Amino acid sequence: MWNMKTAIYIGKREAVSDPCLQTLWDDLRAGGCELDFLAEGESPDEGHDMLLSVGGDGTFLSASMLVAGKDIPVMGVNLGRLGFLSENRPSAVASAILSGEYTVENRAMLKADVHTGNPELDEFPYALNEFTVHRSGAAMLGVEVSLDGVQLPTYWADGLIVSTSSGSTAYSLSAGGPIVLPESKVLIISPIAPHNLNVRPLVVPDNTEIRLRMHSRDENVIYTADNRTAVIPSGAEVGISVAQFSLKRVRLNRSNFIDALTEKLFWGEDVRNIK
Repeated sequence: MWNMKTAIYIGKREAVSDPCLQTLWDDLRAGGCELDFLAEGESPDEGHDMLLSVGGDGTFLSASMLVAGKDIPVMGVNLGRLGFLSENRPSAVASAILSGEYTVENRAMLKADVHTGNPELDEFPYALNEFTVHRSGAAMLGVEVSLDGVQLPTYWADGLIVSTSSGSTAYSLSAGGPIVLPESKVLIISPIAPHNLNVRPLVVPDNTEIRLRMHSRDENVIYTADNRTAVIPSGAEVGISVAQFSLKRVRLNRSNFIDALTEKLFWGEDVRNIK
């Protein structure tokens, strides 16, 4: 019997008693898996073969930070909401893990260098989906962007998103950004509610060094790294680049990104496409 050490990260603790999850735990143990349920603030160690993230995409984003820089793949177990990163139903997980019917794919992560002197920001230098800056008050935000030292025209907007290809179906999508296949080696710069009529989201190579400098009549700017938020001075500078390591995401062999778009976002929904 195969002995696999699996860490479990659950977004909502009350979900532990969900009958579907109880069946999953029983099936994994019966197949030879050793399960470690992570406590609040605990991270998996190098002895774990896999991390199961139980919840939605927000839970998966939190789980991804627990393994940042570690060689531990993450599988998302979805409990019923949208889920692009966390797409697998509990009933499909045990058999796939025990039979090895899955693929480990590399997802690019972002690293931010924020010059504020605020030690709070040291707690989340990485993001899987996106970094954003957003106005904190009524005044619009000016964001100066440079790409490898080349200055772009200033964005005047509510904010700006820098996302990975994984994040193209997240905040960037709602701001009018393009849908990008996850394996694409690009970054997406998307303004949030721009006050310029002639600016559009921009796709750049993922080896680009991006620098942001904000200015506003408001004293502070809202800064986010995926699902984590902080306040930074409006004159702060943010350097963003692809991290030196990637996230290892577990994908079941029967799943693919196009099917997820069709099922979850009703992409191409048209009476002429009904089979």
